[in-house]
Amino acid sequence: MAEGANENIIPINIEDEMRGAYIDYSMSVIISRALPDVRDGLKPVHRRILYGMLELGVNYNKPYKKSARIVGEVLGKYHPHGDAAVYSTMVRMAQPWSLRYPLVDGQGNFGSIDGDSPAAMRYTEARLKRIAEEMLTDINKNTVEFQPNFDDSLKEPTVLPGKLPNLLLNGTSGIAVGMATNMAPHNLTEVVNGISAYIDNNDISIAELMEHVTAPDFPTGGIIYGYSGVKSGYESGRGSIVMRAKAEFETTKTGREQIIVTEIPYMVNKASMIEKTAALVNDKKIDGISDIRDESDRNGMRIVYDLKKDAVPNIVLNHLYKYTQLQSSFGVNNIALVKGRPQTLNLKDIIKHYVDHRHEIVIRRTEFELDEAEKRAHILEGYLIALDNLDEVIELIRNSKDPDEARDSLIQKFSLSEIQAKAILEMRLQRLTGLERDKIQKEYAEVQALIKDLKDILADEDRRMQIIKDELTLLKDRYGDERRTDIVHSADDISIEDMIPNDEMVITISHQGYIKRSPLSEYRTQSRGGVGSRGVSTKDDDFTEHLFIARAHNYLLIFTEFGKVFWKKVYGIPEGGKTSKGRAIQNLINIESGDTVRAVINVDSLTDEEYVSNNFVMMCTENGTIKKTALEAYSRPRQNGINAITVKEGDRLLDVKLTNGDNHIVIAKRNGKAVHFHEGGVRSMGRTASGVRGVTLEDDDDRVIGMVCINREEANLLVVSEKGYGKRSPVEDYRITKRGGKGVKTINVTEKTGKLVAIKEVIDSDDLMIINKSGITIRLEVSALRVMGRATQGVKLIRLNENDEISSVEKIEKIEEEVELDEDGNPILPEENSVDSEGAGEEEADNKEENNSEKE
Repeated sequence: MAEGANENIIPINIEDEMRGAYIDYSMSVIISRALPDVRDGLKPVHRRILYGMLELGVNYNKPYKKSARIVGEVLGKYHPHGDAAVYSTMVRMAQPWSLRYPLVDGQGNFGSIDGDSPAAMRYTEARLKRIAEEMLTDINKNTVEFQPNFDDSLKEPTVLPGKLPNLLLNGTSGIAVGMATNMAPHNLTEVVNGISAYIDNNDISIAELMEHVTAPDFPTGGIIYGYSGVKSGYESGRGSIVMRAKAEFETTKTGREQIIVTEIPYMVNKASMIEKTAALVNDKKIDGISDIRDESDRNGMRIVYDLKKDAVPNIVLNHLYKYTQLQSSFGVNNIALVKGRPQTLNLKDIIKHYVDHRHEIVIRRTEFELDEAEKRAHILEGYLIALDNLDEVIELIRNSKDPDEARDSLIQKFSLSEIQAKAILEMRLQRLTGLERDKIQKEYAEVQALIKDLKDILADEDRRMQIIKDELTLLKDRYGDERRTDIVHSADDISIEDMIPNDEMVITISHQGYIKRSPLSEYRTQSRGGVGSRGVSTKDDDFTEHLFIARAHNYLLIFTEFGKVFWKKVYGIPEGGKTSKGRAIQNLINIESGDTVRAVINVDSLTDEEYVSNNFVMMCTENGTIKKTALEAYSRPRQNGINAITVKEGDRLLDVKLTNGDNHIVIAKRNGKAVHFHEGGVRSMGRTASGVRGVTLEDDDDRVIGMVCINREEANLLVVSEKGYGKRSPVEDYRITKRGGKGVKTINVTEKTGKLVAIKEVIDSDDLMIINKSGITIRLEVSALRVMGRATQGVKLIRLNENDEISSVEKIEKIEEEVELDEDGNPILPEENSVDSEGAGEEEADNKEENNSEKE
């Protein structure tokens, strides 16, 4: 016997069984208990209560019924759980401080905002609110699917037709397994306006929807403090909304100041809040309050805080907001079931799913009504045939021995259907009068017109959408009300960027790491060969190393010699005059000791997905290694920076450029050679990769001095040597090779010119900013430099003092400036703009040398 019993025992792995059982349980909680359906915004228990009340006949215009009767109906037919769960749910649906638009009309003690328990269900009564019946309208017109109840004896709806957008109106909260939902209530008028705007334009943005649905609207009123949480909640489905009580100051007849609170944040227990506040006052955590009283009555809420004589009301109120539930937060977490699966939804998603649901309801309702109308038309056609042949019909019926024979005779004689024949046999004799005949003909004409109209609805989607809008407008007119919750913008909502003009700035970074920004208007154009104007005050052993233009709202990506990248907004860099030293960059970014800034690129946006995915960061090291990485890898700013490239020992990061994936790259070396290749030859790598060979160095003294990214068709390459010589040549002069070569000659390096120090991609409209080690800057026009051959020596760009050298060259966009004119209309140039004879003489000599320069 024992052996036979063992045959029915199946051994299983306990881990697998627990895993499977827990997943089944969690899915049951998620789908059948804790999360609402996105279409009607109801959980199963709410849906069953409303449907049970409808079936019980407790409509808004019928007498109340005992709550116990309603709970018993729901328990016995649809919801096989505890009676306390059903009753507490029904109670909450009747509390005006819990739901923005209550769905149950309760009579008796249904609790209070102080947390008092409701009376037992045998004492209270309830019926549906009129607004709840809008959720159930047309449920008997085959608009929704029904499913068997728990014992297969009845059918219950899987979703309600939901003429109201209940999920947005009343919100919801629930804790499932591994997820939770917390959705805020809203104002009916605003929601209807938002849905109508979506129907008119399906491509509407969330920002445009927020012009209609401005913010949640809590049943207890209060204030939403700060808009960033609302914006985040609507855009992503997650956010934290700060709620504050509505308070005002009053002075008693005796001159004592009072703070009067008339509305408190949503879901705050008033009695508990007052009790905790009193405890804080007794513990001296909050000063300035002498007494707290709750003077609330049936006319509204009134909590009085009596203040001490020397107390400042504003300060006390701020302390109350800080330490008590007069300020609390609502964590938006918009998770609802979409086709049975939990999803996080933004504002537009919720509206879209609601409109899709109503569209399906309208189609199914119209199909049902069309079917009913066609059935009625069919019967009326039978009546009209009988009335047209009245005498024959009467005679045929009189001569038939029983109803079945009469029915069969009618079908055969007049080609009627069985339904029509039965309807004729069941006609009352009074329908044969002339007046009744006219009524039948009139009804038939009306039914035919209805059929035509219903078919037109089914054929025209625009018309169906208009029906949805019209029905919502009727609901708005019937139930719409004013907002209860005010919106107060906090200081956090005011973006610093909105207050700062997006002007062009000159960013300068010195060799020793001092950074500043100056308005571009401080720099003015000078002629080639000029002495230059004093650009920046530096120490004797410091000089300007980086200089470029960026707009105030741009992000700067700051790359260091060790291969790290930091982020900084341009407006976050201290502003300084043209001659000021600036501020140590170590004070702005967390750069480690011994590291220095090597390159800075300015980026328009780090949030535009298309921009960051289709732009790349191209890096080049001094030993000729290059690396390409998508900008997206650097789009998440961190305070302490991140590794941008792995730099090998003995090498250092030299230059960084922003590319679009289809640019040409030129890398120049100190010995005057350059390699030119398409960036397609460099694959995109991860953030921490070390890169690939870009150019081959020829001796120990050789190193890379610069990299350019050519992204303008008319661009030339400009090279500058350390003794002040430079020239520009066509890009076509540099033949395209594979990366990693030794390169071709870009400038004829001699003792007179010195080694190569810079290479730039320029067009005629660019200007050059040349900085030498003594701190002198000169700005000159690229158009003043003529295009010449690749292997030439070039011409003198700037006159240098003895033992001085060029430290860096930067190109900047040319800015049209107002020029002062003399009496004859000629421009007045500053004194230092004149080209002296020494500079001109050197240029003539340089041009002669150029003609005799060696060829490669």
